[in-house]
Amino acid sequence: MRRLRHDRGETLSDTAKRAGVSPQYLSEMERGSKDPSSEMIEAVAGALEVTLLDLTLAVTEALRVGEARSGSVAAVSVISGSPAPRSVARSARLTSLAPVLALAA
Repeated sequence: MRRLRHDRGETLSDTAKRAGVSPQYLSEMERGSKDPSSEMIEAVAGALEVTLLDLTLAVTEALRVGEARSGSVAAVSVISGSPAPRSVARSARLTSLAPVLALAA
């Protein structure tokens, strides 16, 4: 989210106002310290003029690049197209969007 906001040359206040959230809340979302509802994520995506799908794809790409840099097995599996081993897939499950959003920032 932060990257999209910066790419648009916007301040926290600009984007937060359009999304209907406080600048503090948006900052916490970007840093990954909030666990926002899907409605909040959708509101911020709309304020950034991207779809939820676009935002999800950006997060997925950021995770893929981050995993590839760390040399993890999951990244190799994603890149090669073969399924990740069950233990890797199980450990990679996300229980919250906050850490994912933070990685995309």
